Amino acid sequence: MNSPLNLMSPPAIVRRESVLDTKAIQALDSAHYMHPFTDHQDLATRGSRVITKADGIYVWDSEGNKILDAMSGLWCVSAGYGRTELAQAAYQQMMELPFYNSFFQTTNVPATQLAAKLSTLAKPVGDRRFDHVFFSSSGSESNDTNVRMVRRYWDLLDQPQRKVIISRKNAYHGSTMAGASLGGMSGMHAQGDLPIPNITHIEQPYFFENALPGETEQAFGVRAAGWLEEKILEVGPEKVAAFIGEPVQGAGGVIIPPDSYWPEIQRIVDKYGILLVSDEVICAFGRLGYWFAYEKFGYKPDLVTFAKAVTSGYIPLGGVMVGNRVAKVLIEKGGEFNHGYTYSGHPVACAVALANIALMERENLVGRVRTDVGPYLAEKFKTLAGHPLVGVAETCGFTAGLVLVKNKATQELFAEDLGVGMVCRRHCFANGLIMRAVGDRMIIAPPLTMTHAQIDEMVALITRCLDLTYAELKDKELLG
Repeated sequence: MNSPLNLMSPPAIVRRESVLDTKAIQALDSAHYMHPFTDHQDLATRGSRVITKADGIYVWDSEGNKILDAMSGLWCVSAGYGRTELAQAAYQQMMELPFYNSFFQTTNVPATQLAAKLSTLAKPVGDRRFDHVFFSSSGSESNDTNVRMVRRYWDLLDQPQRKVIISRKNAYHGSTMAGASLGGMSGMHAQGDLPIPNITHIEQPYFFENALPGETEQAFGVRAAGWLEEKILEVGPEKVAAFIGEPVQGAGGVIIPPDSYWPEIQRIVDKYGILLVSDEVICAFGRLGYWFAYEKFGYKPDLVTFAKAVTSGYIPLGGVMVGNRVAKVLIEKGGEFNHGYTYSGHPVACAVALANIALMERENLVGRVRTDVGPYLAEKFKTLAGHPLVGVAETCGFTAGLVLVKNKATQELFAEDLGVGMVCRRHCFANGLIMRAVGDRMIIAPPLTMTHAQIDEMVALITRCLDLTYAELKDKELLG
């Protein structure tokens, strides 16, 4: 007789000539695994794409197809795949101390060392220093922490009415109740009665979509920042706790603000005395050529959200860099801060982060983005602007985005229901390239380890996929 354990065991996955049986794993996946951000009925019909291994900037699927990963997994594998030293760091820490919590006045060595290291990487700007770190396991948890920390700060200053946090439409700040509320994704707000109270939104600084006829980028940047002041006055300055923004909006489509935007945001938050939260889950750790992106744009945040590339995605870790303005109040006035996570300061995650930062410093990955591969990517990606399907192509550090347009001369966009971005994305996957579609905006955020030759390879693949998309749309008579 089979034991209960055997009865509950999953079916074996059949391998043929060392290649995974795709249909077997797809059937198991469909039967048991509920994916994030997925139409589960559609996925069950199509079957999952099964990724089985990775090395450098490439991943392979279960059919043996080699794919250039121009999205670094999910914005996170900055040091590239196959970094043995990161796996070794995890193993060594697991053998010594796999876990202990940070509750009850307890710490561990890797968490303490990482907090100290991050404080040296987060450069002071003006009167802002970052000597303290609060750890989580993700960007979503970190932004939940920001909400708790911001409101606790104002409570301790005897201003409990300051609860409203202002964010931006089309922003992404995570998928928890607080994170999704801070984000400005209408599709997320439509599910779960979001946003939660005391979170409101202003328009995003997207020049291509929101500029007035004849308006310069500089003038638009100042005007877009002014939407924050309008919202503060609408809500009441005495009720506003903080403004949160991504330096460059990532999941919203690599929305790069004009240079004039962040200085004007800084002027406004200073004028009204509200806190400034820089969500750098995507932008930190070299993505824009700096350890932290606020340094690139020159503004002075009070809190900085991080996650993803702190470990190059090899193990979950997130956190908040807590500026001295907030930390001083929480420490000196606060008493117990009733907030935290089981895995805050997880020793294995922190050990991997320390190894990852050491690797990035040794290979100068951050500096390479700023002075070498970042400018080279900008040069090569700009050539895509000449394609008949592309309205604009722009980069910032090692992020880039282009807009697919129906009519290049008039910059007319395609009807949303045509899903042209997904058409292009389909051609990308079929031709060995991972490029993300956000509406009809195609975006990339490749591993920081890319060489010039690999950038050339990637741009050639993008060009091919644009050509195939253009040909398909032309055949269907969908072009202007």
